[in-house]
Amino acid sequence: MKKQIVALAVLALAAGGAFAQANDTLAKIKASGSISLGVRDSSALSYTLGNGKYVGFHTEMAERIIDDLGKKIGKPLTINYTLVTSQNRVPLVANGTVDLECGSTTNNTARAKDVSFAYNTYMEVVRMAVKANSGIKDLKDLNGKTVATTTGTTSVQILRRNERAHDISFKEVTGKDHADSFLLLESGRADAFVMDASILAANISKAKNPKDFAIVGPELSVEPIACMVRKDDPKFLEAVDDSIARQVKDGSLAKLYDKWMVQPVPPNNVSLNLPLSDATKEAWAHLNNKPAEDFIKK
Repeated sequence: MKKQIVALAVLALAAGGAFAQANDTLAKIKASGSISLGVRDSSALSYTLGNGKYVGFHTEMAERIIDDLGKKIGKPLTINYTLVTSQNRVPLVANGTVDLECGSTTNNTARAKDVSFAYNTYMEVVRMAVKANSGIKDLKDLNGKTVATTTGTTSVQILRRNERAHDISFKEVTGKDHADSFLLLESGRADAFVMDASILAANISKAKNPKDFAIVGPELSVEPIACMVRKDDPKFLEAVDDSIARQVKDGSLAKLYDKWMVQPVPPNNVSLNLPLSDATKEAWAHLNNKPAEDFIKK
């Protein structure tokens, strides 16, 4: 009987420890010595060079966050790069498969029901990419055209909102990811691709002939982009935010931004030519995790 009681007690302690670890990412990564980092394959902020190599402004920023996390828990961490998509990124963070996602995710109230957002580190504008010789310059020029967006992104809702507001009508097609959406434009199956300007610039930079494309039209929205972590884990969120604040304060984040968003980048050694915007400067000067809804123009 005593053996049974002891065995049950051990099981209870193990279960309690597992539950605590599930709700404590710092304990989880310390125990395993590794962390799962959610990355993207065709965003300007996070993209692949192939063969499991992921780079970009947000990817390298995340690597520095993870280095700081390792210092905090007293041991270096092995990074397991986990490719996520627009559709599965939130569920994979919510269920603990991904510990930290730093891609191109808009911080909004709908997603904040399932995950927590770190400080906003990039302010994105949504615009449209077209063929340079298309004659499309403004929203009204989309009337009667075919417009591509990417499934699972906020640009879908932005596009529909502007369609109603400007009394225009167009056919909407969706790509499964950003590279697929750009291919719709590149192959002529779409006349425009509406998405985050950084994503448009990244895909244009990787095209066979980047000069064949242009980013045009008004800023359809300004949205905060931030890293995601599991919900209800304030200690881990605070540790991530502390690293971001450190990178802003010591100037290393600004240098990192210039490296990836202004200077020529691999694989084609082409510059995205996206200098630091006033909106992003403001976000860094007053670090916050305000959702996109707070930035909608009234």
